[in-house]
Amino acid sequence: MDKIAVLIPCYNEAKTIRKVVLDFHQVLPEAVIYVYDNNSTDGTGDIAREAGAIVRPEHMQGKGNVIRRMFREIEARCYVLVDGDDTYPAESAPEMAARVLEDEADMVIGDRLSSTYFTENKRPFHNFGNSLVRGTINHLFHSDILDIMTGYRAFSYRFVKTYPVLSKGFEIETDMSVHAIYRNMLISNVVVTYRDRPAGSESKLNTGRDGIKVLMTIARLYKNYKPLSFFTILALILMALSIIFVTPVLREFLTTGLVPRFPTLITCLFGMLAGLLLFICGLILSSLQEKDKRDFEYQLVETEARFMHACSVERG
Repeated sequence: MDKIAVLIPCYNEAKTIRKVVLDFHQVLPEAVIYVYDNNSTDGTGDIAREAGAIVRPEHMQGKGNVIRRMFREIEARCYVLVDGDDTYPAESAPEMAARVLEDEADMVIGDRLSSTYFTENKRPFHNFGNSLVRGTINHLFHSDILDIMTGYRAFSYRFVKTYPVLSKGFEIETDMSVHAIYRNMLISNVVVTYRDRPAGSESKLNTGRDGIKVLMTIARLYKNYKPLSFFTILALILMALSIIFVTPVLREFLTTGLVPRFPTLITCLFGMLAGLLLFICGLILSSLQEKDKRDFEYQLVETEARFMHACSVERG
């Protein structure tokens, strides 16, 4: 088991990967650096290997797919995840790793938004999107994470081995943040400086397409992790619309004793019934979640036992 594993998912980062690997070798000499090449066509893997990294391929395209493979294959006491585009400072890695190894944090956030991100990033919609996602997640899940979508993080063994990677692309950062919040894991924030990509290095993010994916991920996570709230909101919307449209029908019935608009009345009754069913669905799923929480705690205990056994074997 490695003490510290630096994980670098890469796709066509030939211009920057050598510097990233060498920088992390310098600040974390005890770390093992892993570069997972996600079908690069510019020689990224060869450059990383020459710089001293362990290079492995991942043929399923997408950052989430790469991280799934990394988390499944690598055993370490502390994991440092960073992008290969040289936008994050390696100098912050020792502090982030110490938060995991010494303070027992489960996830350490490399917080760009509290430092230089808004001045260095030249894409205004990315700035707006980061602020929107941070505010939305913190409001919906009652958390205080300073940077939801940062690609610079450190993790404990128990986080990595109990986190189910379901996202395929860049929305995985949001998914990891919500998982840590919901599972009541210890989250720590470390402010890091951010620098924009160097000339000639192109971002793989598409503002519109990936922004929509992130928003859809937030909606999905809210439904999965807060089913009672999610389905109650839908139920209230349906019931409110039903009441609005049925009110004139009831007023006319009370005045004339006639119901000339039966289709409206029937539709509103179905709307009220659908709202009630949605609320019941939320109650059932909320009860199932309580069992899931208990099962996760047992899984956490087993994971911790495996970790302690691996550490004792390593010590001899």
